[in-house]
Amino acid sequence: MKKNILKVGVGLLILLVVFLVVLGLSLDSLVKRGVETVGPKIAKVEVKLQGASMSPFSGKGEIKGLVIGNPEGYKTPSAISVGSAHLSLLPASLLSDKIVVRSIRVEAPEITFEGSLSGNNLSKLLENVEATTSSATSKPETADQKTQRKIQVDDFLITGGRINLSVTMLGSKSATVPLPDIHLTGLGAGPEGITVAEFSRKVLQAILKDTLVAVGGAMGQLGTGALESGKNLGKGALDNAGKATKGIGDLFKKK
Repeated sequence: MKKNILKVGVGLLILLVVFLVVLGLSLDSLVKRGVETVGPKIAKVEVKLQGASMSPFSGKGEIKGLVIGNPEGYKTPSAISVGSAHLSLLPASLLSDKIVVRSIRVEAPEITFEGSLSGNNLSKLLENVEATTSSATSKPETADQKTQRKIQVDDFLITGGRINLSVTMLGSKSATVPLPDIHLTGLGAGPEGITVAEFSRKVLQAILKDTLVAVGGAMGQLGTGALESGKNLGKGALDNAGKATKGIGDLFKKK
């Protein structure tokens, strides 16, 4: 009797190990497929991911080659490009109603700013995400279930990023400036959590806020020639440049 129980126990253990191995192998493709499926639904642009690795045992993973495309009408290849990002999540939460992500560290992203202070690819991207969030809130019964999965992100960090400027007011000039580190904490803390769309909105708000400040500073550093060329856009555009840093705080307080 004891031998039979032992055999059953060993058999179940083997099945469990096999299940976890298969789960580990499939998680990588699931992450890639999930990003490339849910991303476009939220941002209304093409989203590509080169690859992902995720361990169901430790909850640690890495994504590589994330590229978020530009909204229609913009010519630069992408809005955001991430070489690699590391994350750590609570493995048990994968089977719960809310996925708990302990940390996300995005390293050396490339942000492309195309347009002007009054209208650009990043602000349009944010508008798309906000439209998705508003639609899900007003009509939850019609919202895509994948975009409504709740998450909690305890610590989110973007570090070593840079902004490639393609700014109308700079005429033919371009520039690359550093993106200040962005550190967000406690996103979705509490029983309710937040959706992936809501998380994306908060991250994009932070990126756009710091990018606008960098653009305003870059225009000054590139000299008065850039500002003179901006006169062709009219007084309103110049006023926007002068008020860039002052108005940014008020803009995001309303979100």
